[in-house]
Amino acid sequence: MYTLYGFKGSGSAAVEAALEMAALPYRKVDAASWAETSAIDELQRLNPLRQIPTLKLPDGGVLTESAAILLHLGLHHPSSHLLPIDPGQRAQAIRGLVFVAANCYAAIGVIDFPERWCVDADTAVQEQIRLGATERLHRNWEIFADTFPQHPFLNGSRPGALDLLAAVVSRWSGARAHLAQVRPDFAAAIAKVERHPDIAPVWARHWES
Repeated sequence: MYTLYGFKGSGSAAVEAALEMAALPYRKVDAASWAETSAIDELQRLNPLRQIPTLKLPDGGVLTESAAILLHLGLHHPSSHLLPIDPGQRAQAIRGLVFVAANCYAAIGVIDFPERWCVDADTAVQEQIRLGATERLHRNWEIFADTFPQHPFLNGSRPGALDLLAAVVSRWSGARAHLAQVRPDFAAAIAKVERHPDIAPVWARHWES
């Protein structure tokens, strides 16, 4: 059985949905650095950065980093269709997962914690960092939307790992509202991912209940 360390409304939703889509047995452990009553000490023993999602594998191994976890699940369980079967399409899905992790997810860390990126920054400087990172994040989502078309999903005929990660990460830092203005078709496609019957129950547990 897999053990997923995560928290409501966090990036662990993408991995939770992937485990559900792959029909893999798992248990959830609530753990988050901002919830001190959660299993944060247990999480830290597995992941010194105390970041979620963190996934403990059935063999006892530990995976961190959302994109790496989704890639592992897709490659290790090909019947889940979390990654496309076609090699060319699979290569683009892998590219997209790394793009989101490197260019979108990372920018959100700067937006949320600007003080970590400039020593002794006052409030005004922190706000400048936040505004610049937000502008960069939104531009990166525009590039993503132009680079990875939906057919009708990013994964092809059914949603996959890339759809899950994009749907989660685009919820933050005003990205959805921005995309609705500048890339409305892409924003609508992401919303369709969340309504998919295999995914909607997970989203309801994280954001609608």
